[in-house]
Amino acid sequence: MKPYYEDDRATLYNADALAVLADLPTASVDALITDPPYSSGGMVRGDRAMAAEHGKYSGTAKVTVFAEFTGDSRDQRGYAYWCALWLGECLRVVKPGGVALLFTDWRQLPATSDALQAGGFVWRGLVPWAKTSYRPQSGRFAAQCEYVLWGSNGPMPVDHSAACLPGFFSAPSPAAKGREHLSQKPLEVMRDLVKIAPVGGTVLDPFAGSGTTGAAALMEGRRFVGAEMTEHYAEVAANRLRTVERGYRDDGHQAAFDLSEEPA
Repeated sequence: MKPYYEDDRATLYNADALAVLADLPTASVDALITDPPYSSGGMVRGDRAMAAEHGKYSGTAKVTVFAEFTGDSRDQRGYAYWCALWLGECLRVVKPGGVALLFTDWRQLPATSDALQAGGFVWRGLVPWAKTSYRPQSGRFAAQCEYVLWGSNGPMPVDHSAACLPGFFSAPSPAAKGREHLSQKPLEVMRDLVKIAPVGGTVLDPFAGSGTTGAAALMEGRRFVGAEMTEHYAEVAANRLRTVERGYRDDGHQAAFDLSEEPA
């Protein structure tokens, strides 16, 4: 399969995740780190079928209009089965002892934990991301957190020389002015998450979106392989990868994210 974008440290495909994963070599990446479309944001069928950009997650007070993304209208059982399919293929691609990190929300937390294990990974924990910017609910607990489920491909050797990574993150969602995807994750959180892979190792993201995982991996001295089936977002992701590696974009949007910090 021909890459949509490629340089010395990053490869991005504009294709369906399952098709890309089938083409990747066995035991070729150190970590799967991804934010799949988790078909949440709705309690009934009509909510789930609503386009994401038209109120499913963004609410009625939209400031920025984002391009649509696909794969976000499965019911919970369909979502769990679909995740088990691509996670099973990722198990082959991730090295023995390598890791998998998946974002989810409270609605899909049970289904995602089941799918992670059905795909063959050993479930090892849960890392909350508490948003410092969120909508309060009077008389109720704030729905403030999303979660990173993580596991390993079989036994995971302990590296006593490695630093202990955070078990909890507190960070705002990317500001509307600076984000390029409706469900974009904070670059600062992703830069910490990719440190689960060894320096020089390869991070895989089959649902690359706007490329935050890839940008974080490159900034932290890792390599990156990703897939994004929506061409608009594949182009956004390619430009973010290009910005990290070469210092420029070709769409006149240089300030998409802050490169002031030096890679660790």
